[in-house]
Amino acid sequence: MKKNSIPSSLTEYNSLWNPILGAYLKQVIYSDDKNHFLTADRGVGLRKQIGPLMIDPLVLQSYGAREISLQKDEILFREGEEALNYFQVRSGAIKMITNSPDGQEFIQGVFKSNDSFGEPALLCSFPYPSHAIALEPSVIIKLSKEKFLTLLRENFEIHLHLDQVLCQRLRYKSMVLSELSFYDPEHRIMSLLKYLKDEARQTRRGDGMVRSDHVYEVPFTRQQLADMSGLRVETVIRTVKRMEEDGKLKLVGRKIVL
Repeated sequence: MKKNSIPSSLTEYNSLWNPILGAYLKQVIYSDDKNHFLTADRGVGLRKQIGPLMIDPLVLQSYGAREISLQKDEILFREGEEALNYFQVRSGAIKMITNSPDGQEFIQGVFKSNDSFGEPALLCSFPYPSHAIALEPSVIIKLSKEKFLTLLRENFEIHLHLDQVLCQRLRYKSMVLSELSFYDPEHRIMSLLKYLKDEARQTRRGDGMVRSDHVYEVPFTRQQLADMSGLRVETVIRTVKRMEEDGKLKLVGRKIVL
């Protein structure tokens, strides 16, 4: 049997939010629940286990952090650049991506409000393995490496919290790596879509994306779904069409609906 290639989105330890990983952790890939409803005390992905806030912005500011604004599609740093700053999302969203030799983009992680990103390169002094790009207008908290290390030395609890975050990333990605590497495209896509639906219900109740009848309209293009799942866009298009024919999802115009 031919082994499927493993997308780098599953092997990049810098990623805190990985949609397929999140789907596994929440067991939506096994769930038969039609509504995929999350109760108020449920967390999403690693956030429930680690906590909702990386470092209090006021603490960062006390060590000299400043806020920078990014426009949609603006690059914060590029693959190969030296890591000189700690970054934490104040508002908006940042994606970290890598590109394969044939030009295919892999989304390593999407980081939202209160998420930090890029720490491994900062702490271990190696070049960034990915590009960081704003998915939407965003505000990022930026603290120099020197001051960030001082903050960690002077605040043991914050240091311990960061260690726990990094260990969780390693633990869970290692745990699911071999399993996800053998999944077929339909399984990967359905796991991803169910995760996105659950997350939308948890975090976006007020924007009209999740309606009262629990119908979810996927806000991503076929290309973006391909980038998240490590598949080619042609594979996603064919698989989604087949899933519609099998009654596993609906297509309304060009939108995928669950």
